[in-house]
Amino acid sequence: MSPYDASAVGKKGSIFGYPYHEEEADLILIPIPWDVTTSYGMGTSNAPELILNESTQLDFSLPEIKQPSRYAVAMTPLNEEMKKTCSGLRAKAEVLISKLEETGELDDEEQVVQAEINQGCAEMVELVNMQAADYLSVGKIVGLVGGDHSTPLGLIQALGDVHEDFGILQIDAHMDLREAYEGFTYSHASIMKNALKVPSMSKLIQVGIRDYCAEEEALVKRLNGKVKVHFDELHQKEKWEGANWPEQVRKIISDLPKNVYISFDMDGLVPSLCPNTGTPVPGGLSFYEAVFLMESVVRSNRKIIGFDVSETGNAAWDANVASRILFRLCTSVGVSRGRLTGFNLPS
Repeated sequence: MSPYDASAVGKKGSIFGYPYHEEEADLILIPIPWDVTTSYGMGTSNAPELILNESTQLDFSLPEIKQPSRYAVAMTPLNEEMKKTCSGLRAKAEVLISKLEETGELDDEEQVVQAEINQGCAEMVELVNMQAADYLSVGKIVGLVGGDHSTPLGLIQALGDVHEDFGILQIDAHMDLREAYEGFTYSHASIMKNALKVPSMSKLIQVGIRDYCAEEEALVKRLNGKVKVHFDELHQKEKWEGANWPEQVRKIISDLPKNVYISFDMDGLVPSLCPNTGTPVPGGLSFYEAVFLMESVVRSNRKIIGFDVSETGNAAWDANVASRILFRLCTSVGVSRGRLTGFNLPS
């Protein structure tokens, strides 16, 4: 393992300024610069690079984790060709989205373009799947840095091939349970609908939800408990009536199986922490509410098997916050894996 002074100046071009290489890292982060199907704000394809740059400004001491920077994390190189492909498809998608918003339908030629976009998105999902599967096959933990929320599907699929049973803890303002939103099979608004097709994914727990439609409500009802939704508005009301966040978190976690994937959409936070995210919504979790929730998964002796951080806005502040969420996810995985000591759990 490379020697490392956690108080030294962070190394530019390396996640958190860490000196670790892929070969020695326990946790591999895959950056996916992709936002082809975003339907409101744009620019989240720039997030992986922004997060990489902002992450070197972090300090690494934490009150409940011993020497967190000793957990070896590495990020793979940014895929410039993918970003170029994204830019071309995004320009075409913008035209189709505008047409749908104006008329509600596409002509034959536009449907051909839509099929081209769907094929490009399918190739992105397959590439992520293959990359993740390669790392998982040699015992690495994999996290994904998006990009819009469509990007982690390939990772979720790859984990489904490795684990017989796992659940997803989704922190998000939206349910993301639409069927091919705006005609895009792999829309950011359809990620969890697509994830439900992974056979070994047995439970989806959604937290922070405050923007959803009748189609999604109906699906949750039909699935009869496979999806459990914790509405942000109702959580706030419970607090006004005397409940506290630790009590609410215990209820949230109680429905999760032993193995947990965490999907963190930045719009799950209060908008002051993510003002440039693609689809901001009033309400949401504070930074430390989110951190407590993620770390409580580990405190409950569940295992974090992977994660994503998605929908980071195209601005330095958004990336600064996202890099700190990413760091806390990485350290939580480190404790979960027994590579770090923390939360009063045995090392």
